[in-house]
Amino acid sequence: MASNIRITFLGTGGSMPKPGRGLPAVAIQVDDMLNLFDCGEGTQKQFMKSGVSFMSISNIFISHFHADHFLGLPGLLNSLSFLGRTEDLNIFGPVGAVNFIRGAMHLGYGKISYNVNVYETRPGTSYDFGKFTVKTLANNHTVPSLSYSLEEKDLVKIDRKKVDQAGFPVYKLEELRNNGSVKINGKEYKLKDMAMGIKKGRKIVYTGDTRPVPEMPEFAREADVLIHDTTMDSSMEPMVNEYGHTSARQAAEIALQGNVKKLFLFHYSSRYNDLDILLKDARAVFSESYLSNEMEQYNVEKTDKLINIL
Repeated sequence: MASNIRITFLGTGGSMPKPGRGLPAVAIQVDDMLNLFDCGEGTQKQFMKSGVSFMSISNIFISHFHADHFLGLPGLLNSLSFLGRTEDLNIFGPVGAVNFIRGAMHLGYGKISYNVNVYETRPGTSYDFGKFTVKTLANNHTVPSLSYSLEEKDLVKIDRKKVDQAGFPVYKLEELRNNGSVKINGKEYKLKDMAMGIKKGRKIVYTGDTRPVPEMPEFAREADVLIHDTTMDSSMEPMVNEYGHTSARQAAEIALQGNVKKLFLFHYSSRYNDLDILLKDARAVFSESYLSNEMEQYNVEKTDKLINIL
């Protein structure tokens, strides 16, 4: 289980940037592993303004290949090379990722000095990064598109009194956590017999662009944070849905159905100067709705609540 999880909103607009509202990019730091979700034009500059170092990016997750979500990649990849990066970089995206990202890497005469691993990801695929996993869901957009769920692994809290009473060797505790049971000299020791309970891991869901998806409430269930496409207000729903997006009201309904803790509105149409109309729409349905603001950081708090092991 991670010690710290921090979200930095680098860009929160959609389609076109506005002053103070860059194109989609969200950085999620899990201890020393930095993950970037979408990479709109100007993302590297947004990193510089935020104080978060883009040199430490381990993984980039692209929701889809509309220009506003990935055109920041060529500049970012070249800057990493210019600054001497040597570590591998992983980039994940939907169908078409290999062609689009390879094309972005070879724009112009620059040469990338490090290895870029590109993963063309099918909906339903999950990836294990040690302290957390990333799961995927198919969106309903105008092109192939993915939602991502970053899920911290649960932590089993060990009761040392029970361990000592059972005479179980402490150096075997990690094996017990991983396997659920350990046999020593013919005797089986079970994790549930020496545990205080499970501390649930934190969960952050980032949708990218999508119409309301019936599977989304379950995909986002119990999420600490849901960052959902909220391109327009409810009066514009027929049009916003036609173009493959969600209204603030519809996203709030999804958050309510999924019992999430916080909804952050995201991907605002450039037609809005004042975002209060979107926030009012969402809060009329789900009170824990908030605007995502450029350069805003949010620390996802840990819980001390324990769930019993059956």
